[in-house]
Parts: sequence; C-alpha cells; structure tokens
Amino acid sequence: MDDTADTAQVIVRPPLAWGLAVIAGFALDWLVPLPFLPAGLAAGWFGGLVFALALALFAWAIVTMTRAGSSVPTNLPTATIVESGPYRFTRNPIYLGMLLGLVGLAIAFDNLWLLVMLVPFALVIRYGVVAREEAYLERKFGDAYRGYRSRVRRWL
Repeated sequence: MDDTADTAQVIVRPPLAWGLAVIAGFALDWLVPLPFLPAGLAAGWFGGLVFALALALFAWAIVTMTRAGSSVPTNLPTATIVESGPYRFTRNPIYLGMLLGLVGLAIAFDNLWLLVMLVPFALVIRYGVVAREEAYLERKFGDAYRGYRSRVRRWL
C-alpha cells in the first residue's frame, strides 16, 4: 500500500467538522436564540463539567493512541490496533469526546442550537468518518481488527 492509499479516506477531518458544528451552533444562537434550560439553573457549572470530562476523554484517547505508536490524524496511516486506555470501552473515544463536548457547550451556554448541531455532526462522523475507518482497519488488519470489533462497542 502506498501512503495515499494507506488511510481511511474520510470525507472530512473530525476536528474541522466539530469546529464547524460549534461555529454554526453559536451563529444560529446569535441569530435566533433558543434557550432550553430553566432559568436560575447553574447550567454553566454543569456544562463546564461535562465539557471538562469530554476534554479529558479526548486527551486520554490521543495520549493512549500516540503512546501505542499509531497516528491520530485521519489522513495518516494507522500503525496498530489500540486496545488499551479508553479503547477498552469504546472504539471511538475521540469522537465520543467530541460529541460530549458539544453537549457540554450546549448546556454551559444554554444553547439549543448546539444540541441541534449534534445531529449533522454525528451523521458526518458516523458515516463519513467511522464507517470509512472501520472498512480501512478491516482491510489493513483483518482478523485482528475483527476480533477487537467483536469485543469492544463502537460507542459505549
């Protein structure tokens, strides 16, 4: 396999998709504010906590993958199947962290549009990124990946 073929060929880099979802959510909220939480609720603290947990999961997953000697960016070849750290519980902890991060921001800023943006973001990640990554990993690692996939859930 040459280096250009030895990638998942995802349709968009996940951090870019996440950033676009956040920007769209804040822009829509600026145009048409849609609060969804009861007044007086300490949503900022709770949303901040959810966001911090999402960031911790995201960082843990990146550190685990890097220490295992594999690449994090989707446009680089994958060197190995990582089965330690958060990858024991979910095959996609980075994307799960991104989804939880959107939820945390939505709560912290009482912004329903950020929750709405979960739908297109999740669809793009699931079908434009994860599906392609799974096909790539199965082609590259065969039975080793199929075994991992049978033991660990895609999300939770």
